[in-house]
Amino acid sequence: MVVRSTAAPPTPWSRSLAEPKIHETAFVHSSCNLIGDVNIGANVIIAPGTAIRADEGTPFSVGENTNIQDGVVIHGLEQGRVIGDDGKEYSVWIGKSASITHMALIHGPAYVGDSCFIGFRSTVFNAKVGAGCIVMMHALIQDVEIPPGKYVASGSIITTQQQADRLPDVQVQDQEFAHHVVGINQALRAGYHCAADSKCIAPIRDEINLSGAKSYTSIEVEELERSSDVVGYSLGAETVDQLRYLLEQGFKIGTEHVDQRRFRTGSWQSCQAIETRSLGEAVSTLESCLRDHSGEYVRLFGIDSGRRRVLETIVQRPDGVVAGTASFKAPATVSTGSYNGNGNGNSVGSAKLSSETVDQIRQLLAGGYKIGTEHVDERRFRTGSWNSCEPIQSTSAQAVISALEECIETHQGEYVRLIGIDTKAKRRVLEAIIQRPNGQVAVSGSTKSFTSTSSATATATVTSTRLSAEIVDQLRQLLSSGAKIAVEHVDQRRFRTGTWAVAGQIQATSEREAIAALEGCVSEYPGEYVRLVGTDPKAKRRILEAIIQRP
Repeated sequence: MVVRSTAAPPTPWSRSLAEPKIHETAFVHSSCNLIGDVNIGANVIIAPGTAIRADEGTPFSVGENTNIQDGVVIHGLEQGRVIGDDGKEYSVWIGKSASITHMALIHGPAYVGDSCFIGFRSTVFNAKVGAGCIVMMHALIQDVEIPPGKYVASGSIITTQQQADRLPDVQVQDQEFAHHVVGINQALRAGYHCAADSKCIAPIRDEINLSGAKSYTSIEVEELERSSDVVGYSLGAETVDQLRYLLEQGFKIGTEHVDQRRFRTGSWQSCQAIETRSLGEAVSTLESCLRDHSGEYVRLFGIDSGRRRVLETIVQRPDGVVAGTASFKAPATVSTGSYNGNGNGNSVGSAKLSSETVDQIRQLLAGGYKIGTEHVDERRFRTGSWNSCEPIQSTSAQAVISALEECIETHQGEYVRLIGIDTKAKRRVLEAIIQRPNGQVAVSGSTKSFTSTSSATATATVTSTRLSAEIVDQLRQLLSSGAKIAVEHVDQRRFRTGTWAVAGQIQATSEREAIAALEGCVSEYPGEYVRLVGTDPKAKRRILEAIIQRP
């Protein structure tokens, strides 16, 4: 591999003549320019046409497994430094397993944390982007510190710390998308190394000549450079790619199965555990589960260090269909009412539940909450005497939706509500009525209920001429729980990108004052979306987002 790398030129501020240091496992395309004190970590891939120039600001560090895509520019000012994860000063620090995508600009002093995604043509200048953040396309991040795990919508301009602190959290589907990009680029890195090695590429060419074209994505990254491939007899290339990624990231891997009758209740049973770190053996174990449970649902998932599931994917269905090439791609959004507006929402849908309810389920699962359902007839509704439906043990969105639909069908003519439970704090974070006795199912954010089970909730005396009873209930519950309350608004054009602006904080000391403040905000932004936001001040995370006005 011939890389165009040169020492830093002598300047008034530096005569070190430092040269780039590139790990032997990294791939740097020959059309790239690396100048000065740049440290490229293990398994990094740097795509064609990039410029990484540590001639003014210096040094730079790019962490292992990171991908720097086509046309990216990384440079730094002579003044200004950030502190890297190793405690040393850098002009530019980019962490591990990050994706700096096509034509992005990282200009030091700048810090980009582990597992960050920086979208096409976005700019990070004199800023810190915390670990696990997702920055979409054409965004500007300048003079701020983005907290870890935040989502920045396409076209956003974040130049004040107040804007940075208001950003929404990244959702699980966003993390899966970012992880997928890293996994794909790791396959590309290995593929480029193989293509440059005659010993590796010759057997593949011979096989193509004998049996036709073959996909690189079905070849194990670790063994590709030794010209040894691993292909599952029944697994799609994307499922193999998902297995590979889970192994590379150190996740534990599990598989489960369930028959059609038990699928609706989410009563999944474990297959044989995948204990190996070899892709070939992992593929064999998964295929064994598929064979043993033909005619059933089978799913694959990873388990992170916090014992939370990631990348949960159904890889076989009762009709015998095995997940194909779309099983490991970023899913398409279900609801434009989803607060993050990122276009990468969960593709799970429901014929009986509104898109907002599906979105609530997705957000609860992403937050690690337990989900339950309750029902009550009209007579007992006023006393808050709710009864539980069958417990939901699954963490799969589809299984939860199926269980909710079954509860609705079983209790026609009654109230049915969705519950989110914080198992650590042993408290409810959400109660949303999803069916009423007249058969209506909640269809918009304005009908989401965040009620208390007490009789006071059902017989509130404070009402509003502009707000629904459910919104008044939500406001009351937020006040009683000590949550911080804010209002946000957005016009129709920016709604799809999720670029909400804060209309103001509600500091009211009474329910009546809070309702009046909320009505004032609604009146101030006619023709726009307006939403109510509740934030847990201790956990510093949002517990409610409800659209209360639409254009």
